Amino acid sequence: MALALLSDVHANLEALEACLRHARESGARRYAFLGDLAGYGADPEAVVAIVRRYVDEGAVAVQGNHDQAIAQASVYMNDMARDAIEWQRGNLSAEAKAFLAGLPLCTRQGEICFVHASAALPERWDYVDSPSAAQRSAEASQAPYTFSGHVHVQELYFGAARGRMSRFRPIPGTAVPVPRHRRWLALVGSVGQPRDGNPAAAYALFDEAAVTLTFHRVPYDFHTAAGKIRRSGLPPALAYRIEQGI
Repeated sequence: MALALLSDVHANLEALEACLRHARESGARRYAFLGDLAGYGADPEAVVAIVRRYVDEGAVAVQGNHDQAIAQASVYMNDMARDAIEWQRGNLSAEAKAFLAGLPLCTRQGEICFVHASAALPERWDYVDSPSAAQRSAEASQAPYTFSGHVHVQELYFGAARGRMSRFRPIPGTAVPVPRHRRWLALVGSVGQPRDGNPAAAYALFDEAAVTLTFHRVPYDFHTAAGKIRRSGLPPALAYRIEQGI
């Protein structure tokens, strides 16, 4: 059974729909949303509605820092991110806000830990951007598999049961064996705002039967998503970022 891992949608409806369609066509039967449904994009209500429907059908969802910021104005944000949060706070329904506020920071199911940032003090929103940071998160998760977002890039860390972790840059579309005798931490990339110079949406598929992890890049209509941002009155730089993948 394939598990689709989607993070950092950031209110980008076109990117989310493209990734969900790709996941279904690739055999996904389970779904996990790894935080930051909100922030940056022009379609927060539609994105939250889709994820709420998937959660009602059994999907996992955890909270990201942008989701938390919708409910807690005290969360630190740079000026552009804060402007987007304030706009979304005024354009989200009470039901959508309550859904975001009620999401857990971290969820464990069997051999898997789902968390937006680091499983070591997830409320601090630390970036997993080095082997040492990956090791701290994997040790805190107490699970063979830790799936995260927050960094907006696709990377895979691996290590022995209690040893140091190493970093691996996966090739999109290539299945990576992830045997259970090692610890694995995957940064699944960003659906709605990739930052590696490639505007294609990013997500990953974990095949629990084959014990493989495949990272995907999915082309989508980012021109439409960018146009919505410009017409909404959100900072124009946010439209440029998704057009350029930065």
